[in-house]
Amino acid sequence: RELLPPWLVIVAGLTGIVLLCVSTKDVLGFFQYGIVLDAGPSRTILFIYQWTTTKANKTGVIRGCSSCPVQGPGVSSYSDSPQKVGKSLEPCLNWAQNEIPAEQHSQTPLYLGATTSIRQLNLTHPILSDGVLAALTVTLKSSPFNFQGAQILSSIEEEAFNWVAVNYVLENFFKYDWRGQLVPSGKGMAGVLSVGGSSAQLTSELEEEKPPPKEGVKLQLYGQTHKVYTHQCPCHGTEQLRSRLLSVLIQ
Repeated sequence: RELLPPWLVIVAGLTGIVLLCVSTKDVLGFFQYGIVLDAGPSRTILFIYQWTTTKANKTGVIRGCSSCPVQGPGVSSYSDSPQKVGKSLEPCLNWAQNEIPAEQHSQTPLYLGATTSIRQLNLTHPILSDGVLAALTVTLKSSPFNFQGAQILSSIEEEAFNWVAVNYVLENFFKYDWRGQLVPSGKGMAGVLSVGGSSAQLTSELEEEKPPPKEGVKLQLYGQTHKVYTHQCPCHGTEQLRSRLLSVLIQ
């Protein structure tokens, strides 16, 4: 019922990773920082997030600070020369060192999540995808930040992150009251339809009385438990729709 601008959804997509994968330990300084590398099919983007020790029912409240697009194609394109994939990240990692105070580098968590293209490469040529991830790990471990891991996100995990991100942007988890304090929003959770090149996915929260399907995940956010289910719609992506349209036009 409510459409978000495409750029906002893309940028906010990493919010889910930060909320679910990055802890909120108290560190020196007023702000804490986290870094997420989104290794997508066409390119990789480094995002810096920021938060304070203030939490809403044991979950941190974050905001995006800045981002650095990595020059070059997506990480799966380096399958034949994995030694080059780490080099491609170095300019953005150096940039992040200047953006984050030096005294917080060792306490700043760093995480990389790879999505569609590397996931497909792992299905067809797992040795090649392992080589790419190994090369990425070497580079990220050598940075001054607190490396948390580089992994391939499953489609279910990716859609769960998208669901968290969209509902976070819509302020469905919490809101600020007139005193400026965080309180439950009282709103329901939005479903998310994400359309990729080869398929579409519909992710929504399950009703309490229904048993969770195998494709569902259980999330604990802002003091509440959410059971989220993703329904896959193969062959309903933009490429398939374009092919169908071309076929109709030809006919």
